[in-house]
Amino acid sequence: MDGHALLERLAAEPRLAALFFDLDGVLAPIVERPEDGAVPAETRSELERLAGRYALVAVVTGRDGDDARPRTGVEGVVVVGSHGLELEPGAEAWAERLQAFAATVDWPLERKRLTAAFHYRTADDEQEARRTLEAVAERARAEGFVARFGRKVLEILPPLEADKGTAVTHLLAERGLRRALYAGDDTTDLDGFRALEELELGVRVAVASPEGPPALREAADLVVESPAALLEILRAL
Repeated sequence: MDGHALLERLAAEPRLAALFFDLDGVLAPIVERPEDGAVPAETRSELERLAGRYALVAVVTGRDGDDARPRTGVEGVVVVGSHGLELEPGAEAWAERLQAFAATVDWPLERKRLTAAFHYRTADDEQEARRTLEAVAERARAEGFVARFGRKVLEILPPLEADKGTAVTHLLAERGLRRALYAGDDTTDLDGFRALEELELGVRVAVASPEGPPALREAADLVVESPAALLEILRAL
């Protein structure tokens, strides 16, 4: 069944289904400075409508939940931050150690509670910036952390079995739901895609870009090229 047919099936019985979205690059356009990111008003209006129609609408993001909620700006939308780590009880025990490591890195830091993010989108020489952060990643792994690159960012995380996929699975199980859509734009969203594999009905939407991983496009049921294009899918739901 093609992606649009899957979308129609999902929308036909919304009280049986959940909608999951990454925030930056999906609901909100990518911006040079993370602190400037926010969901546009048109998209907020659609999220508000969908929150009243579906059993669950959730944002699963790499930002801290407390940071992401006002940027989403819609009551009734569940927000899980730190790539699902906020639902993992063991994550808090790593917070102090991770922040101590981040303090040793001579690079602008996007401050988060359970993870550390080093962006290089605004670097004068992106190749040199990537080489510098590769060395940081190696050092982080040697100290027991998980280090991974996304869209012009290096993220350092606790070594726990928690990700966007485990967050999706947790939220679906809480509500007894077996149908869901997941929309994402980066490597960490592949975990969200995988969480839909055993469902009765799963729809995977890639918000594709030259910066994103080819695997996301390959795994998707539907591909759009921007958050603005995703808005048209929201309107169809």
